[in-house]
Amino acid sequence: MVLNDFATSYRAERALQADKLFGVHFLAAQLREHRAGVLAANIANADTPHYKARDVDFGAVLGQAAGRDLTLRTTHAAHVPLNASPGDARLQYRNPLQASLDGNTVDVHVEHAAFAENALQYQTSLQLLDARIKGVVKALTGD
Repeated sequence: MVLNDFATSYRAERALQADKLFGVHFLAAQLREHRAGVLAANIANADTPHYKARDVDFGAVLGQAAGRDLTLRTTHAAHVPLNASPGDARLQYRNPLQASLDGNTVDVHVEHAAFAENALQYQTSLQLLDARIKGVVKALTGD
C-alpha cells in the first residue's frame, strides 16, 4: 500500500516537472496519443452493430487541463449563450453524417480523415517537444 502511494505521488511529481519543463506541448502529445486510440477504436468497430463513434474535444480538454477558461461569453444581449464548458470535455459521441440501419454511427472515411489529421498534429507536438529538449540540452552543455 505504501509503495502504491509512493508510486502515485512520484508519477504526479514527475508529471508536474514535465509540465513545467515542456509546457503545453507535453500535455498536447499525451492528448493526441489518447485521441489516436479513440479514433482507432472507432475504425476497428466500423462493422459492429449499435457501436457509437466517439471523439475527444481536444481544445476543451487541453484548455481544462491547462487551467484556462475556454467558455464562450456573451458580450451583447442579442448573443445566444452556449452551455458548453471545459468541464464537459470528455469522450463525446459523434453525430453521424448518414444514418445506418444497424445503429452504427462510424463513418470510416470521417474516422480515417480524423485519424490522419490527429497523427499529423501528434507528429508536430513531438517535433516541438524535440526542439524544447534540444534547447534544454544546449543550455545545460553550453554548446
